[in-house]
Amino acid sequence: MTYTRTLVVLSHHRPDSRTAHVADLVAERLRAAEHEIDVLDLRAEGFDPRMTVEDEPDWNNRDKAYSMQVQRHMERVLAADLLVVVFPIYWQSTPALLKGWIDRVWNYGFAYGRSAPRLAGKRILWLGLAGATAEDPIVAPMVDLLEAQLSEGIAYYCGFAKSAVAVLPDAEDQPQSVDDRGNLIVGEAPTGEELATQRHTFDRRVLTAVDEFAT
Repeated sequence: MTYTRTLVVLSHHRPDSRTAHVADLVAERLRAAEHEIDVLDLRAEGFDPRMTVEDEPDWNNRDKAYSMQVQRHMERVLAADLLVVVFPIYWQSTPALLKGWIDRVWNYGFAYGRSAPRLAGKRILWLGLAGATAEDPIVAPMVDLLEAQLSEGIAYYCGFAKSAVAVLPDAEDQPQSVDDRGNLIVGEAPTGEELATQRHTFDRRVLTAVDEFAT
């Protein structure tokens, strides 16, 4: 199946971050594959992740009218066939900005709470950037934890047809690891051609994950 409408969600506080670069890369790739792209940069659009009384679920009214900002986000989610969510992994989880977006927008009566889910049939790819190296033993349990949280605990619960998590280690130029005493070990960043090759390899892994899931 070819998806024509894709929502790329970016969750990062800096427009010059590696995460923002990945979101741009994803949008370019899918646009080239003739997807209609909508990029939702949560920070740039001023999204507040904190729950409000206006957006608090009303368990007695699944048709509650939420805030105008949340309703606009709901419309963009509904319009998409495919969602690609790009975020840095914090403490083996999502940033507060992304979690708050899910809390407020993927709300009762919209994303869940109906016998016929409104998000049924959609697909979602979660692209998480990790500072750990690919050889770090923390990566495998990180994938399992995020799959359980995002694919099983959220996407499946909301009726998505398919959800997958792609953890992208080596997201930092400097290799990072933790020894058995909890000490952070930061290696030297490569320079010149070696650095360019490292970044190119990372970008290629991003595109491979997107191609395998979405095109």
